[in-house]
Amino acid sequence: MFDRDFIVLELANILAGPITGQFFAELGARVIKVENPHTKGDATRGFKMPSEAPEADVSAYFSCTNWGKASVAIDTATDDGRRIVHALAAKADVVIARFKPGDEVKLGLDHATLRALTPRLIYGQISAYGPDDPRPGFDAILQAEAGFTYLNGEPDGPATKMPVALIDLLAAHQLKEGLLLAVIKRGRTGEGSLVSTSLLTAGVAALANQATNYLSGNVVPKRLGSEHPNIVPYGTILTCSDGRELVIAAATEKQYRELMACIGLAEVAAEPRFATGQLRVRHREALLAQVRTVTEQMTGDALAERLTAARVPCGFVNDMAAVFGQPGARALLMHGRLYDGREITGVHSLVVEGDAVTLQVPSPPPGLNQHAAPVLGGLLGYSRTDIAALQAGGAFGTRDSLAEF
Repeated sequence: MFDRDFIVLELANILAGPITGQFFAELGARVIKVENPHTKGDATRGFKMPSEAPEADVSAYFSCTNWGKASVAIDTATDDGRRIVHALAAKADVVIARFKPGDEVKLGLDHATLRALTPRLIYGQISAYGPDDPRPGFDAILQAEAGFTYLNGEPDGPATKMPVALIDLLAAHQLKEGLLLAVIKRGRTGEGSLVSTSLLTAGVAALANQATNYLSGNVVPKRLGSEHPNIVPYGTILTCSDGRELVIAAATEKQYRELMACIGLAEVAAEPRFATGQLRVRHREALLAQVRTVTEQMTGDALAERLTAARVPCGFVNDMAAVFGQPGARALLMHGRLYDGREITGVHSLVVEGDAVTLQVPSPPPGLNQHAAPVLGGLLGYSRTDIAALQAGGAFGTRDSLAEF
């Protein structure tokens, strides 16, 4: 899709911006990640599980979004540091930026400033609430403010955050789509673009039927656990006699009838109170109670075999070991060796297939400032004397914040 001459400059950290950068790396682009030497780089380098080595600067969390990148640590608050980033931006095709609104202007890393250096530049920007709202935002807060936390959880339990940074991932997908459209536009016109999205708008746009249930039907959604507000039974978790949990999804009338017949409840399916999907939603608990009376007497494998034979969609509730025991999941794995010799395994962020896309197996996540020499010396052509002068001026932080080049 892209080659190494297509350069993406990443001025972002944590998740939404970096996963967008990794997307381009998996398509073959050269992605240069600029990190802050005073904070020891991307914050996720320090997001470690207790089992991880304290001294390692590539954490498991950092690894989920930073394959295929070159890392260079630059203090963008200094004049020399800004000049280096401007030189990188002048060679870039795409910039991915994530700043608190207004900070990019203070640092001279805003769209207008960088676009003046190269009119073909595509500038992708992520904010929390939009470019005019200065509030900082993190996924946990935006899950709450976009309605997901309110919707998630059991009916008699508290509101619950999703266990992954869902809003960041949704915003990254929006940004990727916008950036690819800008690449197509540039191919036709030769002009760059500003592409902007926010965590809030990405979250609200993904509310789907929950939003339209409210907007069109004035129905305030309630927490239903894994149940579906419009379809029954769908998302229902059945606990079997051996303790295994199986999820069923009878989305169509035919699937509902097949489900009830294959567990011996055809006569229940024919009852007037369960005759339509709308009526099944109204009598949800009565219907599910009868289903569970039968299925809790069966083992997980026996129930899954019977449902699969009847072409009723179902699947087990998997832990991580079971997830990656599946051939489809194993096919997404990337293996490599870090700069410090550790073996690492990651998961592709881009999972489309077909003759329009050629996926790359990118290099493992970089150590902080690992690629200073090839970026500064190779791409920008700085001499050792140039780099020494920039370092003396604080462009790369202090000796305490960053090892020498």
